[in-house]
Amino acid sequence: MDNATRSERSRNAALEAAIAIIARDGPGRLTLDAIARESGLSKGGVMHQFRTKEAVLKALLERQMARFEEFSNDYMAKVSATSANPNLATQLATVREAATSPNSAALALVAAMVENPNLMALPREREMERIAAIREEAADPDLAMLRWAGAMGLLLSSLFGMSPLSNDEHQRLFARLLDDAQWTGLEQPAVKRAAKSGAAKAASLRKRA
Repeated sequence: MDNATRSERSRNAALEAAIAIIARDGPGRLTLDAIARESGLSKGGVMHQFRTKEAVLKALLERQMARFEEFSNDYMAKVSATSANPNLATQLATVREAATSPNSAALALVAAMVENPNLMALPREREMERIAAIREEAADPDLAMLRWAGAMGLLLSSLFGMSPLSNDEHQRLFARLLDDAQWTGLEQPAVKRAAKSGAAKAASLRKRA
């Protein structure tokens, strides 16, 4: 085994150990010593890969983001020719994947937030790009945002152990969020939304007068 392969195996072992510690004990228990014990590597071996806990979290966050980015790209390739809202469909499916996958990216995100909120800048920027793409393609951007927010709510409630829903119920709700046919009847064209907004503003002005 060459040095590059050995180094990559050590790096992966350290990251797998980190995710195991976060899942079992919480991000507060993540230390370089704990990673060494969990992975079977020496403390020096861990520090050869990562000098600080923050470096571990950053690498873990980047690895999980890359994993779900690959999932998103594959899903987009499948639905881009058939879906009226391919960016929304891709994002909903990716959130569902994160919610149902063991060692999901959500664990890394929580750990990163606890340790250093600044680490969230990269996923936040990427999420803003996705939201812009969803809005751009949608006939009713507000309704698209409600579907996206519903998926995120299912993910976060599950992550924090707050959801009273079974796994089957989660899957049914995700399936409904993904089904455009369930939502087309609720879409409001932009002109209609603008008219309602204008009427509301006029009514507000009359009340003030």
